[in-house]
Amino acid sequence: MEKLMSVVENPKEFIKLDRFDGTNFTRWRDKMIFLLSALNIYYVLDSALPPMPEPTAEDSDVVKEERKKREHDELLCRGHILNTLTDRLYDLYCNLKSPREIWTALQTAYQNEKRGIDKFLALQYFEFKIFDTRPIMDQIHELQILISKLSDLEVKIPDALQIGAILSKLSSSWNDYRKKILHSMDKMIVEHFRTHIQIESETRARDAISQPSSSAVNFVSQNDSGSGNKHLKVSKKSSFKTRKNFSCHHCQRKASR
Repeated sequence: MEKLMSVVENPKEFIKLDRFDGTNFTRWRDKMIFLLSALNIYYVLDSALPPMPEPTAEDSDVVKEERKKREHDELLCRGHILNTLTDRLYDLYCNLKSPREIWTALQTAYQNEKRGIDKFLALQYFEFKIFDTRPIMDQIHELQILISKLSDLEVKIPDALQIGAILSKLSSSWNDYRKKILHSMDKMIVEHFRTHIQIESETRARDAISQPSSSAVNFVSQNDSGSGNKHLKVSKKSSFKTRKNFSCHHCQRKASR
């Protein structure tokens, strides 16, 4: 219960925001809205919120408290927005005093840039390659991040196209697996396909550990073939002596022995 109360009282402790660098504006905006709402200060960004009247000597205590709360909430909201920007963007927007001005400026700048960003991300997606030198699931995760970014820009990629793209990006060592999936009549969604390819990857890893390499096999076979003949020695000396010619004292004929 104490932990739950701590989370409620300090929502920024469990809402972690990556610094906004100009990309993924939609995701950053949604997380920021959630954080500011949890802090009960998102209302100051509402364009329909009426401005506070200038203070007068006749202001009641209630009006003074409302003005004090509004100023505090605006200051807090401005600080949270600026603190989640990179240093480059912070320097660009820190001169704006109102959190609503900062919020509107960011929306104008980065929501309108999506037309150029979606082409760049699409090019990255089509040129993405998968290599055997890196874990397959890490690379597929990177590819899914690109798809998520495109989705934020309202560029939707159907599951069938995503699966086909992954299969086309696999290296030649996956040819048998690729053929098996392409010839399968089962309709597969991306989540199931990721599980399927993860199982295949783990199976390949276990097989690679359990099976010795071809060089090790050749080394062992050569040693085995040599060990069986280690007692056999080839004599360099011939067992047959060369017969020499000689002359007989009686018949003076040459004979051999």
